[in-house]
Amino acid sequence: MDKIQHDYSEPLAMLVEKGERMLLQIGHKSPHAAKADGIYDDMRLDWWTAGFWPGILWILYDVTGKEQFKEAAWSWDEKLESKMMQANNFHHDVGFQFLPTAVIKHKLTADSDALRRGLFAANFLAGRYNIAGRFLRAWNQDKRGWSIVDSTMNLSLLFWAAEASDDPRFTHIAKAHADTVVERFIREDGSVCHIVSFDPETGEYLGAIGGQGAGPDSAWSRGAAWALYGMANAYRYTGDGKYLRASQRVAHFFLANLPSDDVPHWDFRASESLNGEPRDSSAGACAASGLLELATLLPDNEGSIYLRAAERILMSLHHNYATWHLPTHEAILLQATGHRPAGENVDVSLIYGDYFFVEAIAKLNGWNNRIF
Repeated sequence: MDKIQHDYSEPLAMLVEKGERMLLQIGHKSPHAAKADGIYDDMRLDWWTAGFWPGILWILYDVTGKEQFKEAAWSWDEKLESKMMQANNFHHDVGFQFLPTAVIKHKLTADSDALRRGLFAANFLAGRYNIAGRFLRAWNQDKRGWSIVDSTMNLSLLFWAAEASDDPRFTHIAKAHADTVVERFIREDGSVCHIVSFDPETGEYLGAIGGQGAGPDSAWSRGAAWALYGMANAYRYTGDGKYLRASQRVAHFFLANLPSDDVPHWDFRASESLNGEPRDSSAGACAASGLLELATLLPDNEGSIYLRAAERILMSLHHNYATWHLPTHEAILLQATGHRPAGENVDVSLIYGDYFFVEAIAKLNGWNNRIF
């Protein structure tokens, strides 16, 4: 990767200061969304976003060495494991829950219980694999044949588990699902669909579903971010060039459709004119972190394209979308969009947007303890 040309210590210092305030404001809550009042909600522990707040804490601990971040993050993997032993609704997103808790905890502290919990979650995720359709099942309830692009990011839990346990079955499953993402989710132009439906008995492809995008043929920006980043990770773990090419294809579509301030609208095909359509700062933050990952996988002259694009997105988020001027606001980024078609969490702050912003700024400052 080409050298980072600017000093990004200022936004990192601001994030550390912000994180210290968030410790007091959020405390033991499991946050997902903060609306106009700036107060994060408190979701149940099996909600898919439960890992992102402790993930922020672990990164801030790793870049600062400040024990208060470590102490606040320490018990989260234990709490998630305890919920596993009760009636729950864990599903395809256990990677989002256990990578920023158990996996990073083991990586930074060598804690044996964290290793055990991470492998437990990986086994759970592997158990959701549909052999006939070669996909990881999404959600629970009646959605037996659905798979979603978000799962591309959860593959890192399986790749990690293969290395941590010296058991290649995790890699076999991760690669099979990644192949399905390339074949069924990522279009030739680099746009991405959210949900793909298969016959759960035969594995037959039945079609795409709009989901959180504007429609089956739309271009949901956060879905593109998941695919861009997840495919880069799949290449990093496997060395298979088709995943690298898929990541680049999505990256080129994403960057070509950014507005002038480099922060995406929630769907690149939401309407004939995007005027008035909300932004999604969380998609920008996730894509930027993925672009930084992609840049590290390529020679300098090629990787610099993605590095510079990530820098532009992150600096726009830093200058135009952050809450530095709102000290009582519990979140970091404004103007995120959760589920626009359902009218849920539009123009709010989202904890995963905050997480990926922290992760990406940490990367710009040399942090390399990757977990996704």
